[in-house]
Amino acid sequence: MRLSPEERAILAGDRGEAARRALEYQVKVGEFWGAERFVPVTNVHMMGDIEVMGDGGLQWLKDYAALGARCAVGTTTNARCFDFAHCRELGQDAGEAAKEHELIGCLRRMDVVTTDTCINYQTVYQPHLGEHVAWGDTGTVIYANSVFGARSNFESGPAALAAGITGRTPEYGFHLDAHRKGSFTVDLQARLDDLADWGMVGKLVGEPHQSYFSVPVFHSARRTPSADELKHLGAALASYGSMGMFHYVGVTPEAPSLEAALGGREPAERMVITDADLERAYAAYRLGDGDARLVVFSGPQQSLFEMKQLAGLFDGRRVKEGSRCFVTTNGAVLAQARALGYAATLEAASVTILEGVCFYILQNLSLMRIKNGWQNLVSNSAKIVNIIGAHRFNTILRRTQDCVDIACTGVLK
Repeated sequence: MRLSPEERAILAGDRGEAARRALEYQVKVGEFWGAERFVPVTNVHMMGDIEVMGDGGLQWLKDYAALGARCAVGTTTNARCFDFAHCRELGQDAGEAAKEHELIGCLRRMDVVTTDTCINYQTVYQPHLGEHVAWGDTGTVIYANSVFGARSNFESGPAALAAGITGRTPEYGFHLDAHRKGSFTVDLQARLDDLADWGMVGKLVGEPHQSYFSVPVFHSARRTPSADELKHLGAALASYGSMGMFHYVGVTPEAPSLEAALGGREPAERMVITDADLERAYAAYRLGDGDARLVVFSGPQQSLFEMKQLAGLFDGRRVKEGSRCFVTTNGAVLAQARALGYAATLEAASVTILEGVCFYILQNLSLMRIKNGWQNLVSNSAKIVNIIGAHRFNTILRRTQDCVDIACTGVLK
């Protein structure tokens, strides 16, 4: 890699041992991906929780903190694996919770802002067109690249923290113009009336195109999608297809036209998605033993408008006795939801609100499933329906109203 005088000075130790180690690591990442140089970044978002990082990751963070590491640019954290107010109720391990506290302390000593959210792009920081950032978590990265026109790759935890410390990242992948052009087109003829429908589109497009550098171009939808709809679309594309970017003609900034989104090239494929395609996909989920005792609104965390919608749907109703319904969001949204009465309405319906976590990375989730006898997990999030299978749930995607009805009646449909 071609290094600037400042980067050579960092490697020589001019900014301390922590920065030297961070840049040394980044050089190895850049060389692996064939990057020719670094680009400066203005914002970093990193994963950092004990369930993902384990004891080795915690020690690694402690070593960096002991070296006096400090972030040079604004750096925030993704969702945690503990809501400390609920860990005893959920049967989570107290020793691991203590480690999570220690991990959070390490991050804060390094000037990481522990926002604990996977919807930073809705609530914390919105990058602009062409801005280079270094974000972790698949849903955040695809939203940054696609909806904002910013530039980021999927950064691992160590790579993201290194970017926070050095203020730069290797220039490869979606930092380069060459990878940001559309690969194939998707004609959206379906109505897409619910958030789950947008996630289902991500599943139908992502599953047959499992490639980081596949960039679908959506067009012909009947209306402009909302931020939450684009959130569920992007999260599902990243989950089912490992995709890092999409275009939406007339909506996303690098797609003023179909021709511009494709960069003048012919699409490799032309997909069409209809209402019938969605209904077939919903019908294909196995209902297992019919167990309907677990409904989850998470993955991604809920925005304030999603909290408002859920409060309206649960108002005057109650989760069926013996069932559980979980909603996850970040601290900022929850504070606003409490002030506006949405959280009180949900809690009056016996909905459990978890702050700062995402359900699928909860510590001890597999044991939690066994202890509670949960077989099926019902959600309106296509992403969580896909990724939580590692915990051996039978997962079922349903529209938002259907999820509420299932939670309140205990009847799977």
